[in-house]
Amino acid sequence: MHQITPSILNADLANLAVEVARVPSSDMLHFDVMDNHFVPNLTLGLPVVQSLQAHTDLPLDIHLMIEDADIWAPQYADAGCFSVTFHVEASKAPIRLAREIRRLGSRASMALKPATPIEPHADMLEELDMVLLMTVEPGFGGQKFLDLVLPKIERTRKLIEGTGKQIWLQVDGGVSVDTIGRAAEAGADVFVAGTAVYGADNPDAMVNRLREMAVAACKH
Repeated sequence: MHQITPSILNADLANLAVEVARVPSSDMLHFDVMDNHFVPNLTLGLPVVQSLQAHTDLPLDIHLMIEDADIWAPQYADAGCFSVTFHVEASKAPIRLAREIRRLGSRASMALKPATPIEPHADMLEELDMVLLMTVEPGFGGQKFLDLVLPKIERTRKLIEGTGKQIWLQVDGGVSVDTIGRAAEAGADVFVAGTAVYGADNPDAMVNRLREMAVAACKH
């Protein structure tokens, strides 16, 4: 199953309810939360997420690029967000945090920056519902996809398969019609697409096109 999760960071933030309605074919909506400490950017937080929930039935996929992940991640789970992603580089107790997110009813996801290896965290994969591999340095949308992450995607897929669990593998950064095939072939099955979707003339058509391209890449 291949899923497309448009990043609303690239939408018109003054009209979020309208922008969300433009991508009804999405599998989830990706919401980037940044604190200007963990990454050099500042975006929207929990109050906006809670407001947005009233305007969409799509599951919210929260990506916390913040220093205080151990404090904030459970609050997003408690607010009813479908999936909550914390960065392993920002969590002091990632296993405890993943379990708390799950206890509160959300899917627990762990993100890794491009230079962070997956192998030291292999033993905790079964505590997770999804792994997010950043394919750009986190902080800003519109960056170029880093092909150097492709081998890490392949290694992560093998580790996931070794668990025997249904753990999703998400990539975020520079996903487009030019790069989604490579990421899918490497083993990713959930794709965050911001500029590619909201920069298109028909964002919802682009969601479907990207999904079809990911599926086709895995049939070769």
